[in-house]
Amino acid sequence: MGWKTDHPPDAVGLNACIQCGLCNPHCPTFRLTGREDASPRGRLTAMAAVAKGVAPMDDTFADMLDFCLGCRACETACPSLVPYGELLEAARAEVEAARTRPSLGALAWGRAVASRPMLAGLTAGMRTAQAVGVADRLPGPGGQASGIRPLADRPPSRRGEVFEPSGEAVSTVGLLVGCVMDEWFRPVHEAVIGVLLLAGHRVVVPDDQVCCGALASHAGARDEAVGLAHRNREAFSDVEVVVADAAGCGAHLKRYEHLIGESLPAADVTEVVAAALEGGRLPTLPPTGTRIGIQDPCHLRHGQRITDEPRAVVTAAGHTVVDIDPSGMCCGAAGSWAVSHPRESAQLGERKATEVAAAGVAMVASANPGCEMQLRQHLDDVRIAHPVELYWEAVLAVS
Repeated sequence: MGWKTDHPPDAVGLNACIQCGLCNPHCPTFRLTGREDASPRGRLTAMAAVAKGVAPMDDTFADMLDFCLGCRACETACPSLVPYGELLEAARAEVEAARTRPSLGALAWGRAVASRPMLAGLTAGMRTAQAVGVADRLPGPGGQASGIRPLADRPPSRRGEVFEPSGEAVSTVGLLVGCVMDEWFRPVHEAVIGVLLLAGHRVVVPDDQVCCGALASHAGARDEAVGLAHRNREAFSDVEVVVADAAGCGAHLKRYEHLIGESLPAADVTEVVAAALEGGRLPTLPPTGTRIGIQDPCHLRHGQRITDEPRAVVTAAGHTVVDIDPSGMCCGAAGSWAVSHPRESAQLGERKATEVAAAGVAMVASANPGCEMQLRQHLDDVRIAHPVELYWEAVLAVS
């Protein structure tokens, strides 16, 4: 018994948990079930037991870890600063290393979206499903098509392109186009490139960039995640900072030093845009009177501790910010978790939809593709857009 790899959950991190339980009220799965084994405290206790050799690393342990969304709300609430996200991923890697047969579910879904040919094929199927009106009836991962923006008239991919600002560049930034972002959310990239150019940045979109590795890391495929991280460090070696417009990708890029011992300077696009607004390189636009609900993606709010910047961007677009969920409870998307746990994911999605309805807004700003898809699936007549999209649209409206 005990751990199997050279990168087990850190003993110091495990021992930092004082069993206070302050994390439990913030945990989506604990809120859904009320079970201790579905709480951060319960999972940490199980990890410690496996580490000590008093409990086996069996299917029960694997299922306990698999049921966690990885939202990291517990980290924000923890007075002892337990690095729960890192411990969870390390424990999942141990489970994967101990498996005697290939795993399915989260890891398979992660590999599918990280493969450009496989994702392109999936996208073609989803585009057809949208065209014939059956997107909401597809089984498994295909069912996510009902939450995807219309794919028929999407812009081209910008891989391999370099964009120059009108004047002298203040810096050279790289744009991580990602996996699903580049197939299903290209209008976000268009807006991001436009705003970054307006702010004076030179924008490079390397063709040889790959998936950030977040889904592989979350699923316990550490070796895959390490390989992807090294490839991205090489692809972005000539830029000053890598800009991500998906919260999950940005959070993972910022963990490269922990994963491979080498950092990759990275920022969420709302950080870059908010800094440009504060520095006077972007305009603050006239008030529109439009109320915009703000949905905080977990990997922005908890993974990167970013909350002010998206609000600053939406406010600069002239809109009035409405907080739809001050507690920041996960919407239930959680990467591949919506695929592996559709019933529980739907429960959390309905909860978030109820909060949006109570806020009385017709538009919601969300900075993560999974969250946007989840909200689209559970909301009618409410537009979901990236904060930077809303800002770019406001700029174009007054140009």
